[in-house]
Amino acid sequence: MLVKTVISGSGGQGVLSLGATLATAAMLEGKHVTYLPSYGVEVRGGTANCAVCVSDEEIASPVASDPDVVVAMNQPSFVRFQGALQSGGLLCANSTLVHTETARGDIEVLAVPMSELASGLGSIKVANMIMLGALIRASDLISYDAMVGNLVEILGKGRAKLLDLNQRALALGYEYAKGQDYAKDQG
Repeated sequence: MLVKTVISGSGGQGVLSLGATLATAAMLEGKHVTYLPSYGVEVRGGTANCAVCVSDEEIASPVASDPDVVVAMNQPSFVRFQGALQSGGLLCANSTLVHTETARGDIEVLAVPMSELASGLGSIKVANMIMLGALIRASDLISYDAMVGNLVEILGKGRAKLLDLNQRALALGYEYAKGQDYAKDQG
């Protein structure tokens, strides 16, 4: 199994953090992983994306030129990357900011109002973790239990105070995707 994922959005949306968290969780689960970030010179508001490849075997290239999964956190990312997505691939979109009506007909679309859901939790900063929870439910990348079990190690001691909020955000995204009938796993 080799799953190539592109995660894209604006700087400040937690795009690179989402990718690094996914890559670290997959690595801790014993999978082979590559993580390739790309961002403009702007810190907030500029474009940011990353490629995360997860496999049971060694990975030859970190480039995800024909991804199996695309996460679009904003409209420009949706426009830019849906064309690169493989036929039959999965597009996860922040439906608070992305209009998915023009999505290709040969791909699956999981529209998650992550910005709205994050505001409901009290912090827009966890929108990326909501998307990660939904992505885990909708794909075979990593197990949800392993993600939650390794979250303390992934966040590190400096962000341990944010553990509860991040766990709630992951669970909210996971349950949202479950309610949308996106379930590759049992449970």
